[in-house]
Amino acid sequence: MFENRFAFLKMRIATLLLASLGTLAVAGCATPPSDPVARTEFEKENDPLEPLNRAIFGFNRTMDGMFLRPAAIAYREVLPQPVQKGVYNFLGNLRSPVVFANDVLQGDIDRAGNTAGRFAINTTVGILGVWDAAAELFNMQGHSEDFGQTFGVWGVGEGFYFVLPFLGPSNPRDATGLLVEYLVDPFNLWAREQNVEGWILARSLVTGVDFRARNLQTLDELERTSLDYYVAVRSLYRQRRADEIRNGRPTSDQPAPGITVAPEGQKPAGDDRSAEAR
Repeated sequence: MFENRFAFLKMRIATLLLASLGTLAVAGCATPPSDPVARTEFEKENDPLEPLNRAIFGFNRTMDGMFLRPAAIAYREVLPQPVQKGVYNFLGNLRSPVVFANDVLQGDIDRAGNTAGRFAINTTVGILGVWDAAAELFNMQGHSEDFGQTFGVWGVGEGFYFVLPFLGPSNPRDATGLLVEYLVDPFNLWAREQNVEGWILARSLVTGVDFRARNLQTLDELERTSLDYYVAVRSLYRQRRADEIRNGRPTSDQPAPGITVAPEGQKPAGDDRSAEAR
């Protein structure tokens, strides 16, 4: 058993190293233009891989149109609103240990205590989180954190913008955070330990469909009104991530536009921030 655990640990470390090397290799392909005006625009957009990014973005849109959007429409039409809300609550509760870890890593003890309390109440009284009992009974509102945000709080820069197949907008900091979450999420650890890794994929698919269903009109409207949908999504993603790292605290800039994390027309309890545009 010890040897198996040690081998698994080595595999995780190797995966992290490979991901880091891959990020550095891609970064090395980005050569800023020599013209001062072009270089200023290049640095402002921070998108040195734009041709490749647009190709992946187009692929993601095709997959969305073929599979994810139809699934989201069926999800909304078939499942009653209370069931959709229960799915949303359950998925949020399942991430609570990750949110708690990032609250602690960011040194926000009050929010960490709130997260721990919500998880205890919702997992028991709320029937595994299907009912947000903590918010409705005790006014303990929820929030979301991830490792990308934690790295940002620690002062790690976002790096250049890129688009991941299926996953959408990202950057080296957030992609690394996503990888760390995949490796340390307690649910994922349990699934790998029990050799039921298909549950990890199932959870990801349900999360994607749930997110897409909650943002059908929002994304359709963004695409319809944008002169360049790719640029609109890129700008929205960056503003939203900056807002999340600040925990919604205002700056001298305009508030970041967002995509809702709750069912459309309904604000999620205690979470005034947005979810990632895919």
